Amino acid sequence: MGEREPKYSSLGEDVYRSTTVPTTQSSGGVVDSFRRFIVGSSQPLSDVSEKETFIERGPLRSMPTGTPEETSLLRGVSADNHDVELKAVAAISVNGKSLAKNEKLCVEERVETSHGTVLVAVQGPRNKPAILTYHDLGLNHVANFQTFFNFSETKNLMSNFCIYHVNAPGQEEGAETLPEGFVYPTMDELSEQLIDVMAHFNLNRIIGLGAGVGANILARFAINYPEKVDGLILINTASTAAGWIEWGYQKLNARHLKSKGLGEGTLDYLMWHHFGRGYQERQHDLSQVYREYFVQHLNAKNLALFIDSYVQRSDLGIVRELDETKKDKVRRITVPVLNVVGAHSPHEDDTVTFNGRLDPTNSTWLKIQDCSMVLEEQPAKIVEAMRLFLQGLGFAVAKSQRQLQNLL
Repeated sequence: MGEREPKYSSLGEDVYRSTTVPTTQSSGGVVDSFRRFIVGSSQPLSDVSEKETFIERGPLRSMPTGTPEETSLLRGVSADNHDVELKAVAAISVNGKSLAKNEKLCVEERVETSHGTVLVAVQGPRNKPAILTYHDLGLNHVANFQTFFNFSETKNLMSNFCIYHVNAPGQEEGAETLPEGFVYPTMDELSEQLIDVMAHFNLNRIIGLGAGVGANILARFAINYPEKVDGLILINTASTAAGWIEWGYQKLNARHLKSKGLGEGTLDYLMWHHFGRGYQERQHDLSQVYREYFVQHLNAKNLALFIDSYVQRSDLGIVRELDETKKDKVRRITVPVLNVVGAHSPHEDDTVTFNGRLDPTNSTWLKIQDCSMVLEEQPAKIVEAMRLFLQGLGFAVAKSQRQLQNLL
């Protein structure tokens, strides 16, 4: 299959490789065994109400096994521990690393949208091209992006841009608990909020940078408003609806967050979601920082609503169409996409599936070695990939410190 040359160069085999077709895995056996285990029947559960029926039967006591990714999730979370509430954890500081908010970095504004109010933190001169970020589950703009944008190479690269950090409703630092009966926006409605955010700041076009849930939201926005997006840098992107195992776990997590706060089982799930398996041996210090953050800073009820919205997401509905005469007739992402994942991330399969649904002429799959949280663990490689991507979009970017040193 012929593909045109990319607009930017390869970062080497240890950092970069592209794929053209998704890997397909049959998990029917896993789903069937999961259904039988929960409801005692192999009959398919056809709608949300039937799913709720088996969720109400209580926490799981043993787990089925299946694909490597599903097995990773099942082993990484213990349903037996959901009732263990975390009352307090002593504050820690690991090698000087902290997720404490730096008040001097951003100016925060609340923006009224057609689907509620969101907090937007603006970083940099507003007369420069806009990069809009959106965070992942359990995080906000501080926990997800502050450290990365404080990295020296990132500061150098971002000197020509203004960053707009969007926080999902109720997920910002110190957020008040959303009122009883609050109807949380759907994933599509969260993406629609960005139209109002852009109007508030008089933005014509943006470059999207999203992680996990935020990546899914930005992808939806680009599908519906391609004329407002120059390009997307997406990390750990899921393009499909939630599977049965994810659906079950997330529903259990949301229920316990609403009723009992952050329990050990939900905390383990969040750690798995961001770090994958084996993180204590691979990234002990960094994982301790995030574990402390989740315990001390999460608003459990607000997070439960965010989780509910994400787990009920619809499939993006995009397809890869190689016939130029048919491209305009299918639903697809038309803007350039840098599709990123860490080698230890539990979401690698999701990004491969997503890559297989993108146009190979304007998308790249980037796998970063030796990490799961790519922005935290490998910021230099991400900055270099972003530099090449932004250059490919036609933006003038500052030279890296290494390039400047070579000129001396």
